[in-house]
Amino acid sequence: MIQEARDHGGGVDAAAKTYGGVRSDWLDLSTGINPVPYPIGEIKADAWNALPDKGAQQALVAAARQFWNAPEGAAILAAPGASSLIARIPALRTAGRVDIPTPTYNEHAAAFAAAGWQVTPKDPSARVIVHPNNPTGHLYNTEPYWSDLHIIDESFCDVTPKATLIERAANNGTIVLKSFGKFWGLAGLRLGFAIGDPSLIAKLEQMLGPWPVAGPALRVGTAALQDHAWADATRQRLQSDSDRLDQMMTQAGATLHGGTTLFRLYEVDDAAQWQNRFAQAQIWTRIFPYSRNFIRLGLPAPDQWHRLEAAL
Repeated sequence: MIQEARDHGGGVDAAAKTYGGVRSDWLDLSTGINPVPYPIGEIKADAWNALPDKGAQQALVAAARQFWNAPEGAAILAAPGASSLIARIPALRTAGRVDIPTPTYNEHAAAFAAAGWQVTPKDPSARVIVHPNNPTGHLYNTEPYWSDLHIIDESFCDVTPKATLIERAANNGTIVLKSFGKFWGLAGLRLGFAIGDPSLIAKLEQMLGPWPVAGPALRVGTAALQDHAWADATRQRLQSDSDRLDQMMTQAGATLHGGTTLFRLYEVDDAAQWQNRFAQAQIWTRIFPYSRNFIRLGLPAPDQWHRLEAAL
C-alpha cells in the first residue's frame, strides 16, 4: 500500500518502484480523468510562441459562459487548473471557520488550514461543498446557502449537467469551480474556471496575474466547450462504461457505494488487499486513509478493459 501525506490519485511512478515495471507498463485507474480525451487537433504556432492575446481569452470565457449557462450576474475567470484557484480562495476573506463536509477532496481543507482557517462545522463563516462529491458522488440538492463565502466545487458535474448549482453563481459571496481536465480528459492542459460573485472573481484575477492560461489551453478549451455533440456522446459512453465496470466489480465481490460516471467507489472487505491484487497486474487504483473498505476506480481506455478483466 502506498499513501502520501495528502493522498491523491496518480502516483504511478511510486507504484512502479514498489511493484515493478515502468510507467508506460501501468494502467492508471486511480484518477477520475476521462480516458478518451477531447481531440486537440492542430495547434497553430502563435499559440505557443506569442503571449496569450485578449481576444483568445475573451473567446474562452464566452464559450464557458454558454456551455455552463452561467447567470448574467456572475463573472468568469479562467485559470491554470482548478487547483490553482482552490489554493488562493481562502485569501479572499479574513481567516475564520470553514465547514467542509467529509469525506471529500482534501485540497480544500488543506488550503484553508494553510491560510489560518479552522476547519469545523461549528458556526462557520465559509462553506465548501464538492458537487458531486469526490469520492462518494453525493449531490447537494437541498444544501443551505452561506452568504459570506460559499464555494461549490463542480469539477465532476459535467457528467450530470442537470444537477449543476450554477444558478447560485450570481449570489453574493459564491464561487462555482469547474475543472476542464476531468470530463474532457486533458488534465495536463491545466485549465479550470471560477464562476461567481464579480468582486471575488476580480480578487482572484489579481492574485493570478496577467496571462494565467497558456495559449494552447485557450485555443483547445474554446473549441472543446463549443463542441456540444462531443459532450453529449461522451456522457453516453461514460454511462455505458461505468455500468460495465460496476458489473465486473460486483461480480468479483465488491459492492457499489457511489461515485460518478468518471469514477466508481466500491466497498470491499479489505481495500489494501484489493489494491495490491490490482497492482500485481500493474493496475493502479485509489484507496483512502480514512477507510479500510473503500476502493475507487476510474475507467479504462477502450483497449485496456481486457487487463482489468484478467486482474479480476
